[in-house]
Amino acid sequence: MTPTTYRTAVVDGFKVFYREAGAPGAPKLLLLHGFPSAGHMFRDLIPQLADRFHIVAPDLPGFGQSDMPARDTFRYTFDNVARVIERFTEVIGFDRFAIYVFDYGAPTGFRLTLSHPERITAIISQNGNAYEEGLSEGWTPIKAYWQDPSPANREALRTLLTPEATRWQYTYGVPDPAVVSPDGQNLDNFYLARPGADDVQLDLFGDYKSNVALYPSFQSYFRTHKPAFLAAWGKNDPFFIPPGAEAFTRDNPNAVVQFFDTGHFALETHAKEIAESIRAFLK
Repeated sequence: MTPTTYRTAVVDGFKVFYREAGAPGAPKLLLLHGFPSAGHMFRDLIPQLADRFHIVAPDLPGFGQSDMPARDTFRYTFDNVARVIERFTEVIGFDRFAIYVFDYGAPTGFRLTLSHPERITAIISQNGNAYEEGLSEGWTPIKAYWQDPSPANREALRTLLTPEATRWQYTYGVPDPAVVSPDGQNLDNFYLARPGADDVQLDLFGDYKSNVALYPSFQSYFRTHKPAFLAAWGKNDPFFIPPGAEAFTRDNPNAVVQFFDTGHFALETHAKEIAESIRAFLK
């Protein structure tokens, strides 16, 4: 088995922590995590793909063990997060690569496809949305904050940052919650409890509207470039619902959609099945 190594890259003064596995000469695969997690969410997936791919899984800025600079020195927007990750790929020599995107990793990764489409060899989207029909009613309080960024609406979103909310994200839609390890969610809650992390996340909740504004640009990319595309979707996701997965086929005839009987964090229950799908898709 190829070992996973744990490294830090300095990106224009910004420290990005990342996991790496696989032979440097193998096809490259960039794994981009979502809220409220970090690269540790790929801990079960990486060993199952490392014999085929050179894999890198960074922690996004403000997440996990990457730097979380103060908000007065770094604006927590998805544009800025994507800029750091784009420079990160350049620093580590990822010149052409496939991307696996999940949740926040999707608007981050899709920005990379817009800025450098020639670098992208394929896309795996695991509950990584790019269509308004993929947004469930669970987004209602966040949308209220987009429309009126008042202190009251911002404060109302703190309920999404509690340990109970994290556990709910991990277990909702899983037929048997007892199969979901508490380790990942407990680590996420540790990171969320750091001083200042709450306001970082609230800033990103507010800026998520910039991703929805870019949906037409992402969709235009799918139509124009028609990348090899696999949507591997937890069908019971309370945030990104199945119509969002099915919509990829509307713009990209090369898109393949596979649903799994699980929730948002599909790798917690279906890492083996998703790995098999990726291996077959990218053979």
